Amino acid sequence: MSLKNLDTTMIEAARKGDRDAMERLLTASQPDVRRYAMLHCKISDIDDAVQEVLLVIARRLESLNILAAFSSWIFKTVQRECRRLGRLALRYDPFDEAALEEWIQAKPEDELLNDLLNAIDTLPKDYREVILMKDFYQLTNKEIASELGMTLVAVKSRLHRARLAARTLLID
Repeated sequence: MSLKNLDTTMIEAARKGDRDAMERLLTASQPDVRRYAMLHCKISDIDDAVQEVLLVIARRLESLNILAAFSSWIFKTVQRECRRLGRLALRYDPFDEAALEEWIQAKPEDELLNDLLNAIDTLPKDYREVILMKDFYQLTNKEIASELGMTLVAVKSRLHRARLAARTLLID
């Protein structure tokens, strides 16, 4: 059973305190949690991330308001945990918000604009194109999808990757 096929009644029962349902939910979730951790964690952190995410599910499931959001909640939790473990191991976070804010405050506005334009110009054509359509021409994701002949999901994914790439270029 995968997260896509989970029965919402099982999630609801686990959420209301049914221990059997919680055990089945954790057992059913574990393979997908591990698979996702393998994509986002250093190999040495995978087991720790899986264990921590399963604990988070057990402890915080009752706070989940929309049962249909269970799988995206789990994936986001795995992503956060992998990032946390990576920061602990490396004592470095490439997207440390405080450092980023400090960096922005220290630069004059025209220099920031120049750095941003250079970063966007350095991006691969596919990334540059979607960022310009979204942020410069202010098109909706649906309009971008139509213009580029892509699915809405593909546009969102490419835009996310493009912004991460631009952010990395700016910080480096």
